[in-house]
Amino acid sequence: MTFDPKMKPLSLDDIDLATLLSNGRLAQQLRFILEVEKLKTVLRRTPLLDGSRRENDAEHTWQLAMMAVVLAEYSDEEIDLTRVLKMILIHDIVEIDAGDTFIYDSVAMQDQEEREKLAADRLFGLLPDDQRTELRGLWDEFEARITADARFARAMDRLQPLLHNVFTSGGTWHSPGVHKDLVLERKAVIGKGSSRLWQAARTLIDEGVKRQFLTEKLADNPLSTADK
Repeated sequence: MTFDPKMKPLSLDDIDLATLLSNGRLAQQLRFILEVEKLKTVLRRTPLLDGSRRENDAEHTWQLAMMAVVLAEYSDEEIDLTRVLKMILIHDIVEIDAGDTFIYDSVAMQDQEEREKLAADRLFGLLPDDQRTELRGLWDEFEARITADARFARAMDRLQPLLHNVFTSGGTWHSPGVHKDLVLERKAVIGKGSSRLWQAARTLIDEGVKRQFLTEKLADNPLSTADK
């Protein structure tokens, strides 16, 4: 599909939605919806299963939602699937401002919390007060992992890229410094939400080592900076 180059896209400031629609609440809600569309442009490190390109945050979010629906029976605790799905839908919108932080990048992770909280302030602040309070509360709950719903949502977030790494013959596991123990450490949160899915994840990690697309130890990684 081609677009007329003379008709450039409108910015969110080009139309005063509150005046046009005579509904301030709806205008705030639509502005939020249009703003979070940018999630489609945030690239993650995780490759698609066909290896053709990297996935974006919106695709990642969709797959987590599907996983939560299909795998809910494996939660160790009773969960409210609607709340889990809400957490999943909003969990990465902060990356519109903060960017995606690679799970194996220890340096980038140092200021991740600060960057993402600032993003959450701005993005959830676009909503009407009641929805801002609800959705920001769910985002904070997801980050803190202090409820069964949050633990299961976070388990989905950690399991999905693991599946992609296995079925792309290593995917991001080929990054410098990545080895089995580090993967186990960063993925252990899966076990906080589901012991059975964590057992399955560990089996898949071992399969990656067996097939030689995940190294057993740091020194075995040919890209490891430890050898330089």
